[in-house]
Amino acid sequence: MKVANIVGARPQLIKAAMVSRALRKRPAIREVIIHTGQHYDARMSDIFFEELEIPAPSYNLGIGSGTHGAQTGRMIEAIEKVLLEERPDWVLVHGDTNSALAGALAGAKLHVRVGHVEAGLRSFNRRMPEEINRVLTDHASDLLFAPTRAAVENLVREGLSAKSVVLAGDVMYDAALHYGTLADARSRIVVQLALAVRSYVLATIHRAENTDDPVRLRSIFEALGQVSEVVPVVLPLHPRTAAALERERIGLESWPRLSRIEPVSYLDMIQLERHARLIVTDSGGLQKEAFFHRVPCVTLRDETEWVELVEIGWNRILPPSSPEAVVAGLREALEAARPAEPAAPLYGTGQAAECIVRALESASP
Repeated sequence: MKVANIVGARPQLIKAAMVSRALRKRPAIREVIIHTGQHYDARMSDIFFEELEIPAPSYNLGIGSGTHGAQTGRMIEAIEKVLLEERPDWVLVHGDTNSALAGALAGAKLHVRVGHVEAGLRSFNRRMPEEINRVLTDHASDLLFAPTRAAVENLVREGLSAKSVVLAGDVMYDAALHYGTLADARSRIVVQLALAVRSYVLATIHRAENTDDPVRLRSIFEALGQVSEVVPVVLPLHPRTAAALERERIGLESWPRLSRIEPVSYLDMIQLERHARLIVTDSGGLQKEAFFHRVPCVTLRDETEWVELVEIGWNRILPPSSPEAVVAGLREALEAARPAEPAAPLYGTGQAAECIVRALESASP
C-alpha cells in the first residue's frame, strides 16, 4: 500500500509526524511525503522536520504564499502531477489549511481515496477560511478521522455516512505525550528567556480575522501590553502578524515586559506552553495543547471548534472588540481558580495515529 501524506503548514507537520511514525512501522506500507511549501520559512517548517524526525519530503512543491484562490489552485495543479506519477492508494490530509483542501480535491478528482485527519471540526462561522476548508475537505474525503465525539456528531449531522467516520482520538495528543519528555531533555528556552515557572503569559496571534482587522489587531496588542505591566508576556511573533503590526504602525516598544521573540521550534514551544501561567491565542491547535499541559487558555476569537474545552472551563472565548474588553478578560482568567479535571478523556488515549493506520489498512483491498 502506498500513502501520499500531504503537509504544508506547521500544525500539519505535528499531526503528520505521528501518523508518519505509525506508517513507517509497517513494512508493507510505502509513505510518500508531499510538502506544498505553504509555510516556506525555515523557522516555520524546516526545523519541525528535524525535531519531529519526519523523513525529508519526497516532493517539495514550493508553492509559497498568495491569495487563497491562487495558492490553493497552484497546490491542486502541483499535487495532481505528483499523484499521477506516484499512483498512491491513499491521499492523507491534515487539519484545515489550504494544503489540506488542495490535497483532498486533487485526490478526489483523480479517484484516489482520501483520508482526512482531524475531520468534523466546526466553528459554524463561514467567514473563516479554515471553516470552508474543513467542510469541503470532509465532504471530499472517503475516511474521516474525527478527534472527538462532537466532531463525529457534526459529520453525521451533515449527512456523511457513519461508515466513513472513525473516532480516532487526537494525533496532537499523541504528539504531546511523545515529545513532552524530549522537550524536557533538549529545550532550554525557559532558562534562556529568564522566565519563572507559572509566572508569565504565552501569547500567539496569527489568524486573518485578527491580523487583517485593524481594530481587533490594535485591541489585542494594546491589551497584551497593558497586561504585561502586571505579568510578563512572551510573544513568538508569526510573520503574518509582524507584517500586520508594521502595516498598522503598532509598535511594541512601549511595553518592555512584552517580549517579542522569533517563531520557535516545536520543542521550545512545548516548554513555553508547559510552564506558562496562562496561554492567550487565536490558534486552534494551541487551545488543545494548553489543555494537554493543563494550562488555562483564553482564545481571542468569536467562537471555537474545540467546544468541549470551553464547556469544562479550561478555555475561555474572548472576542477582541476593544483593549478594555481584552484586558478585563485576561485579568479575570489570571485570577480564576484552576479548572477541574474532565470526568473522561476528551481526546483519546494517545493512540490516534495507530488507529488511523489500522483503518487505512482495513479499508484497503
